[in-house]
Amino acid sequence: MKVVRGPSDHVVVVGAGLSGLSAALHLLGEGRSVTVVEAAQAPGGRAGLDDMSGYRIDTGPTVLTMPDLVEEAMAAAGARMSDHLDLVRLDPAYRALFADGSRIDVHTDPEAMEAEIAQVAGQREAAGYRRLRSWLHHLYRVQMRTFIDANFDSSLGLLTPDLARLAALGGFGTWHGRISRYLSDERLQRLFSFQALYAGVPPARALAAYAVIAYMDTVAGVWFPKGGMHALPRAMAAAAAAAGARFRYGDRVVSLERSGGRARAVRTEHGQRLACDALILTCDLPVAHRLLGAAPRRPIPLRYAPSAVLLHTGAATTWPQLSHHTLSFGHAWKHTFRQVTRTGELMSDPSLLITRPTSTDPGLAPPGRHLHYLLAPCPNLHRGRFDWDRLGPRYRDQLCATLEQRGLTGFGQDLEVEKVVTPADWARQGLAAGTPFSAAHTFAQTGPFRPRNLPRGWDNVVLAGCGTTPGVGVPTVLLSGKLAAARITGTPHRHPDRAGGGKRLPGQHRTSHAHLTSEGGSR
Repeated sequence: MKVVRGPSDHVVVVGAGLSGLSAALHLLGEGRSVTVVEAAQAPGGRAGLDDMSGYRIDTGPTVLTMPDLVEEAMAAAGARMSDHLDLVRLDPAYRALFADGSRIDVHTDPEAMEAEIAQVAGQREAAGYRRLRSWLHHLYRVQMRTFIDANFDSSLGLLTPDLARLAALGGFGTWHGRISRYLSDERLQRLFSFQALYAGVPPARALAAYAVIAYMDTVAGVWFPKGGMHALPRAMAAAAAAAGARFRYGDRVVSLERSGGRARAVRTEHGQRLACDALILTCDLPVAHRLLGAAPRRPIPLRYAPSAVLLHTGAATTWPQLSHHTLSFGHAWKHTFRQVTRTGELMSDPSLLITRPTSTDPGLAPPGRHLHYLLAPCPNLHRGRFDWDRLGPRYRDQLCATLEQRGLTGFGQDLEVEKVVTPADWARQGLAAGTPFSAAHTFAQTGPFRPRNLPRGWDNVVLAGCGTTPGVGVPTVLLSGKLAAARITGTPHRHPDRAGGGKRLPGQHRTSHAHLTSEGGSR
């Protein structure tokens, strides 16, 4: 593994998002001095927070999987996750509502999920699920140790025994094709392949290897931090500060000072000069490339993932059919992916994710009130040509009308607070193509073919974040920070296989889901 050249005693990390915080914690564990510079007034990056009239709204990711990666990062700096973060395991991980009126709860406990499938789709499908679950376990084990939790110096890094194992598992077929070998019920096929949208590729075209994302939430489990998802970066920043990291909030890095092939310092918009021995940039790829002076040449231009429209609402009303995470599927499926990823159209029969965090943590809203987040995938700004500033309010109304037709009577009405976020808003935040999901996970943009975390022409600069290795999503972004730190320290920090998926984390509560969702009868 290549590492940065020369001294690395003091590292400046640009960005206090999840990747920057992960990098800082791993660096601190190896004895480095760390300064984190963040343009915002608080840690979080994409995992931000809006406090609107007592409603604490998470502005970024809402699904947390693989929290052992957080535990690993904190432990590297001598901290215990349970001292900083209170996690609740969600059961069900998701609830799926289908256009035919049926419902399937996704349990990560195998017996509970088998029973659910047997009741809804029959014993044959339940047996298929058992085989699918075993395949996902094997897929995860092979990929994590070699292809995900790994730095690549070239494509030759793929040539390991695990490549043959991945091929033997069918990892180079299609995601949909592999799932359909185990499950014939289209509803179940959707539950184990909708995650392809996170990768920016339809399941019918995505490599089966990417089904490892389905392992992370349908097998390993989905969690929620008390205090909301923003509690995660706050906890990581607190652990890093306790271990000696210095944070500079509210100051944006605008340029790098270079001598030879080394970054010597960063300069901020407030006129500060912060010297460094090594530098980690976690900003979005176009911003990082601007600071570095140029983007690397690629034989094929980067292709970005689809974007999303978000509607955040706070009100006195909720609906008993909603779980913490609820998937609302329309009749259409393949055509929906084609519209979002190919033709640049809005979904004519949308599949939507509704998150109700107050079902797990009522303290995120005023007493007797509820938060709902609606996520609607849509084309990014490179694919879809829309005037979102004009379209946004109309599309918000269309989405609410769709959910009204699907049984959520009054959705979007009588709101106390609301916020709509469109691709235009993501672009104003500096996100390329107006998408929070960065570069898509096509084969040509995965592993050693993804933008490298060691930019050419710089001896002591490393990249981290969703645009580089290993990719998009909370677990992979946490790993990107760890991998960036390893480029500086030379310590890969490989840990035992995490594929158990059911171990109890320190500080985890075994409280029942029924108790956690109690809202004083308001449901």
